[in-house]
Amino acid sequence: MSFQEGPEVNSARRVFVSYIDKSRELYLAQGYGNPYRWAYNCEVPFVALPKPLAECRIAVVTTSSIDEGQEAVDLADRPPKHSYAWPSDPVPDRLFTMDLSWDKEATHTNDVDSFLPLRRLREYEAEGRVGSVSQRFYGVPTEYSQRKTNTLDAPDVLRFCREDGVDVALLVGL
Repeated sequence: MSFQEGPEVNSARRVFVSYIDKSRELYLAQGYGNPYRWAYNCEVPFVALPKPLAECRIAVVTTSSIDEGQEAVDLADRPPKHSYAWPSDPVPDRLFTMDLSWDKEATHTNDVDSFLPLRRLREYEAEGRVGSVSQRFYGVPTEYSQRKTNTLDAPDVLRFCREDGVDVALLVGL
């Protein structure tokens, strides 16, 4: 086997994949005339925390849904999704994720701690690394609609955060 001369490459590491470019290519290959545009908001600048993290209340935002026996329901018969706020204590044993796109052959979402880090945040709270964990976590449905996210879901999450006195929202999407 011969290799081309050039810079040393660590072949045990993955090469960077540009998901933005891949998404554009996918949409164009499927016949959509306009490439996918990633959402961003130029009017909201990055801001430093107004106080140390050890004094901040933290909330988690997930894209999974509350599992209320939905695994047994045909996905086509499920009611429309909506944003929600749910008690963070106790941490739910399961969340509904089967309607989301992820490699269900290579992995699973049975370990809720792998994508809803409420227990770890409670540990950080006990250690004094964060001020407190919000009494609720929030769900934003994966609808692939920037319009719905911007006009319905984001205002809901902002309202939830304000109601709960949240300083920092940790977004954990699936």
